[in-house]
Amino acid sequence: MKGNEVLIVGGGLAGLIAAIHLSKNGFHVILIEKNEFPKHKVCGEYISNEVLDYLSWLEINIEELKPTHITELQFSNFNGKTIHAKLPLGGFGISRYALDHFLYKKAIANGCKIILDTVDDIVFLDNQFTVSTSKGTIFTSEIVIGAFGKRSIIDQKLNRDFIQKKTNWLAVKAHYSGVFENNLVGLHNFIGGYCGVSKVENNTINICYLANYKTFKKYKNIDNYQREVVFKNPNLKLIFEKSNLIFEKPLTISQINFEQKQTVENHILMIGDTAGLIHPLCGNGMAMAIHSAKIVSELVQDYFTNESQTRLELETKYIEKWNFNFKKRLFIGRVLAKILQSPRISVLLMSLLIKFPILLSKIIEKTHGKPIIIEQ
Repeated sequence: MKGNEVLIVGGGLAGLIAAIHLSKNGFHVILIEKNEFPKHKVCGEYISNEVLDYLSWLEINIEELKPTHITELQFSNFNGKTIHAKLPLGGFGISRYALDHFLYKKAIANGCKIILDTVDDIVFLDNQFTVSTSKGTIFTSEIVIGAFGKRSIIDQKLNRDFIQKKTNWLAVKAHYSGVFENNLVGLHNFIGGYCGVSKVENNTINICYLANYKTFKKYKNIDNYQREVVFKNPNLKLIFEKSNLIFEKPLTISQINFEQKQTVENHILMIGDTAGLIHPLCGNGMAMAIHSAKIVSELVQDYFTNESQTRLELETKYIEKWNFNFKKRLFIGRVLAKILQSPRISVLLMSLLIKFPILLSKIIEKTHGKPIIIEQ
């Protein structure tokens, strides 16, 4: 007989949403997270409004965090040529520091057990998972959901394909005070990368950019790189000059990999960045993480409710739904990133977008989802 306990490894956005969803439906949820809350994370901190109905169903009122409401996109290529577009659904800006802590408290209120520890290994044997942590604790569960982020020791233990491939991406993020429109998200290209700019709560500007390490490594530090490379886009130069750093120093992460990932590895159901990472220029990774948590939670509930359903059927359905909702968006993100890495092609793209503005709207539609339908 199937139980009703689910183990989630990772307490980021996707992991916390899955914990809240499953606990709302009566499941006993154990979530293991290595970091204490609250914590800043390298993230664009923009979420499409496609998730709002689902968050409301989870009894999560984002307005309590006083997010900014974003309705317009500003896009520029490396030489500063700029175009604007309306965001069909719009979105909101909220920091991961505020949002993850808010969700953490909601999960606790729902009865989830959250353990601060690092998972060292996950073994699947005889239809059961055994999860061991750095503090020597052992957990067993029939279902494990993987939400351990972009890159983890667990990825190495599982020998996942993407972890074997070299990556040249480095991400830099910080909060600033200064002047920037509340309703705007900016996506600005520079030689070797691109940068997202938008407001979050408390009138704070979040600036997060992705840089190709090949262009970064010849500069001694972030300040030099920004001055010599990022600021070549006059839009970015102006934004930085009008802003004051709030953080003690910018946050950085390296070895960011946008290669395709398997949605299910060693029977672990992967969600969020653990299942697939979309390029930040598409501006929708947080919404995808939330949506993936919904998909997996509903399928896990079906699995436990239907005694005749096999694990293979659960995994097959999850892979199919993941691919249906996200595979094309991830592919388009990879294509756009390659285009923007080529100055010649990016100039051509900008010329086309200026001449045919509808193309930008089409790109936005292809990288953003539709409003999430609440099925239960």
